[in-house]
Amino acid sequence: MENQEIRSMLEVIDQQVSSSILGGMEEQYEELEAMGYVMINRHSIQHWAAITPKGQEFLSQHD
Repeated sequence: MENQEIRSMLEVIDQQVSSSILGGMEEQYEELEAMGYVMINRHSIQHWAAITPKGQEFLSQHD
């Protein structure tokens, strides 16, 4: 995943506080989770992701 794509996804998650993971996007969110940028909540019917401090740091470094 390219930096611009990562930044775009993180900005959306950050603006929404958390982001429901829609069909077809699981792989991208799992990649962000593997990088430590988001935390995925898998305990609800609709999985959602929230940005982590590391994700916030990524956004602040790439302004």
